[in-house]
Amino acid sequence: MAAPAHEDTIAEVKEIFRVYLKDKGHRQTPERFMVLEEIYKSDGHFDADDMFFRMKNTGYRVSRATVYNTLDLLVECDLVQRHQFGKNQSHYERAYAYRQHDHIICDSCGAVIEFCDPRIHEIKTLMERIHEFKIDAHNLQFRGSCADPQNCTRKPDIIKKDHHQS
Repeated sequence: MAAPAHEDTIAEVKEIFRVYLKDKGHRQTPERFMVLEEIYKSDGHFDADDMFFRMKNTGYRVSRATVYNTLDLLVECDLVQRHQFGKNQSHYERAYAYRQHDHIICDSCGAVIEFCDPRIHEIKTLMERIHEFKIDAHNLQFRGSCADPQNCTRKPDIIKKDHHQS
């Protein structure tokens, strides 16, 4: 799981978001910037309701609609990535200044394991060359089940990190 963002990164993403909102004619509300800051101060993946309740429990006065709408805007301007790890629930994570990684998802318990393997970058580069194509982003998910079914129980927000670099 990634550590919370540094203050410099938070200042950078706020400026990127400010410019994006201005260029697209959206209002620059304090609530939108509170959602952005909370995302970049937090770790790992979350869904919109997780973020809403986290902010509400911290004392922020923000509506559920504001959280959902702000997440959509943050995805549009590439500051947040949206993932479908199964079911119909979208999960999100920070996207700015964070290393590309991929996911292994247990369909039984919902565990999400992040991993990074340099061979994926090599494949991307090869595909660009072979197909004369510029790849701007990718999303790789392996789906299956935990190897130990006895310890595979639905535990929300399970995020493991595998830094194995074969």
